[in-house]
Amino acid sequence: MKQSIGYVALVVQDYDNAIKFYVDILGFNLVEDSFIAAQNKRWVLIAPPGSSESKLLLARAVGAEQSSRIGNQTGGRVFLFLHTDDFWRDFNAYKSKGVIFVREPAEESYGTVAVFKDLYGNLWDLLQLKQ
Repeated sequence: MKQSIGYVALVVQDYDNAIKFYVDILGFNLVEDSFIAAQNKRWVLIAPPGSSESKLLLARAVGAEQSSRIGNQTGGRVFLFLHTDDFWRDFNAYKSKGVIFVREPAEESYGTVAVFKDLYGNLWDLLQLKQ
């Protein structure tokens, strides 16, 4: 048996602002952006460069309950883990583009890690695993 996580839904306030952050600032690839008229929504998939399977589905919040989850989908815990092959390249690039790091880089037993906020406040680990 082979299984994998294909998409993870990330609740966002606005498609275009989310695309600008993830594509223009973090350097993700816009995989798909299709309008679904019957549901008045867009199917927006993004992926970090080099990612072959896992993708984020940018899901615009509908209603008060979904809107209340924007930026805090995990109750304040780190939500997503962005693996990189060059921690310092990405850390410095993100800092230069205004990404806010809430935990500075640290060398841990498993690798180099720092925590940043996305445009809505969700927490991400930027992580280069030890080889």
